[in-house]
Amino acid sequence: MGYFGCHLSASGGNLAMVETALSIGANTFAFFTRNPRGSRAKKEDPADCARAVQALQAHNFGKLVAHGAYTMNLCTADPEARSFAADVLCDDLRRMAALPGNFYNFHPGSHVGQGVDAGIDYIAKALRQALAPGYPVTVLLETMAGKGSEIGGKFEQIRAIIDAVGSNDVGVCLDTCHVYDGGYDIVKDLDGVLAEFDRIVGISRLKALHLNDSKNPFASHKDRHECLGEGSLGLETFRHIVNHPLLKDKPMILETPNELPGYQKEIALLRSMAC
Repeated sequence: MGYFGCHLSASGGNLAMVETALSIGANTFAFFTRNPRGSRAKKEDPADCARAVQALQAHNFGKLVAHGAYTMNLCTADPEARSFAADVLCDDLRRMAALPGNFYNFHPGSHVGQGVDAGIDYIAKALRQALAPGYPVTVLLETMAGKGSEIGGKFEQIRAIIDAVGSNDVGVCLDTCHVYDGGYDIVKDLDGVLAEFDRIVGISRLKALHLNDSKNPFASHKDRHECLGEGSLGLETFRHIVNHPLLKDKPMILETPNELPGYQKEIALLRSMAC
């Protein structure tokens, strides 16, 4: 049936997000675990989480795709900031245990001149620490556009992190805008890109997708999202994605520049495309 959703505000609580998702025709959604541009997190509410879990089960939702803060850079050159980011990651996974069985996605980080290898080592160290308690959550590394010193713009970098962590609890969230801007041509050769991903990372690691068109041309390494069909990817690319046998059962999250009415229209569009 396809699992389609978007980023929702967590300000009203978890149950409120489920109700909002239902109101716009979504059967999955994403949310930030804390202030995406900062580090503060809401006070935990176990009763609200329990009610949300019941509602998710009652309405047959797909897995949720929580998102770590943009400011959480696990491989920054500043030791104190790096340690703080690792602590945030640990706390986020602990919090996710109240919504068991879902995904926690984050941007791997930017090495800011230290080099890719050093950055990968720092990221893997933080992940090993955060995964040690065995919380019921799968961590997803997001594919990036490769701008500046970002790590995750190449499938080989994603695989290197996974290998260094050495855990089955690490997967990948493929962002359509990011991979296209990063030089993987999912417009002309979706099958070829997925085959390359399988060869390097392993298709079983691909757990979720972010569906975004791009304001920029192929291989621009810019990362600017656009509404579906209004950018360089085009609607036919998304038609192929939502019907692809290797992808159609994955939760697909919209991060397009929209408010709720726009997301509702895009979710309806995706459902109309799905065979």
